[in-house]
Order: sequence, then C-alpha cells, then structure tokens
Amino acid sequence: MTHPLIVLTGASRGMGLAMARQLLSAGHAVLCISRTEQPALALHAEQSGATLLQWRHDLSDGQGAGARLESWLRGQDRQAWCSATLINNAGVMARIVPLSQADAGDLARALRVGLEAPMLLASAFLRATEDWAGPRKVLNISSGLGRRPMASQAGYCAAKAGMDHFTRCLALEEAAKANGARVCSLAPGVIDTDMQTQLRSAAPDDFPDQGSFARLKSAGQLTPPEEAAHRVLAWLARPDFGAQPVADVRD
Repeated sequence: MTHPLIVLTGASRGMGLAMARQLLSAGHAVLCISRTEQPALALHAEQSGATLLQWRHDLSDGQGAGARLESWLRGQDRQAWCSATLINNAGVMARIVPLSQADAGDLARALRVGLEAPMLLASAFLRATEDWAGPRKVLNISSGLGRRPMASQAGYCAAKAGMDHFTRCLALEEAAKANGARVCSLAPGVIDTDMQTQLRSAAPDDFPDQGSFARLKSAGQLTPPEEAAHRVLAWLARPDFGAQPVADVRD
C-alpha cells in the first residue's frame, strides 16, 4: 500500500501546525522540518496511525536543509509513495523598522528563511524525485505583501515577491518536462498568527500601517489557523493545482 508523502516546513506552530495535523488525519506521511519538535504533533500522528518524522533544523541554513532532504529522498523506496509534495511554509519577519534602521543579521536571516531556503529545498526535492513515477507538487506559501509594498516591511515583502517570481520560473521549467512537477506560490489570506501579533505590536512611528492590522483583529477579520490550513490544503488538492503559478486562496 502506498501513501502520499508531504514535506512541510514551519510545522511547529500556527498554520503550519494546523496543516500537519490535517495531513496526518488524512493518512499522509509527513516529514516536518522546523526549529523545534512539536510533541503534541507526535501524539496526534500516533492516534491517527499516520507516519510522522520531525527534523529539527534552522532554515537559515537552507543549504544544509536541502542537502539533508535530498539525501533522505534518494534513500527512499519510490514505490512506497503514490505522490510527493513539498510545502514551503516557514517564514520569519525581521524587526519591523524602516530598512535604514534594520539589523543586518536579522534582515539576512529573514531573507534566508523566507527565500533562500525555499529555493534550495525545492531544488533538492525536485532533483531527488526527478525519476519518481507519481505526481509531484511544490506549494510555496506566499503573502499578499509579496504583491503590494508596505513601509517597514521591505525584507518580508522582498522575500515573498522573490518566492512568487521564482515559482513562475520554476513552473516554466517543469512544464517542459515529461513528468514535471506542478507548482504554485499561494497567498493564504490574513491569518491569526504570531506574525499578526508582531505587526499589531509594532511602534506606529516605525510602522505606519500598524493601525490597520490592529483593526483587522478587533473587527474579527483574521482567519483562524485551522481554517486557513483547510483552505490551503483544499487548493493543493484541486485538479487544476499549478495552472496559476501565483495565486490567492481568496480568488
């Protein structure tokens, strides 16, 4: 009996954790790559009778994560998996200040986790599974901020814009292959996560849009992580997944 294989980054909290739970409940085998392990997720996998691996890896080291993933995938029995999917979900936000006040190390880490690691992981995943017979997908979790500018968010906006555009390039490459992967960079909507807390808590003098994010929370317009995860996974399961290399769940 074969199972779908899902590789998921940033699965220890927020929407990533919710996606991992829902995937395990559906019987998928899930490999999570996060900075920390989630004991509750291991318990959920055991109760669901699903296969779960949790790797502790800081994705600011994207090169190391990519090499580890490629080595692991090459050691797998490809007949054991009916499909393989990479979900690049992890992301971090640099300190919310104008670029002129950004800390160099903080900004570099945000770009490594948000853009460099997804590119390196996608490269490793596609290379290692090139001759697998089943369908392959790459789902990059983007953001509306990759498509519109915002003051004091240059690092995050740039990472997500880069994610969108490398996905467009990747879609062209894979479309030219006989069994190319289907790829999509998907904005999941506005979700009630720790990142939203950071945005609401920023100093208004540093972040002119702070008030608009506070109003989203007070007006109840933030999507719970579980609902957002359901919407994203429903998009992933669509028969036309990848037809639009850059998309939004709200479309």
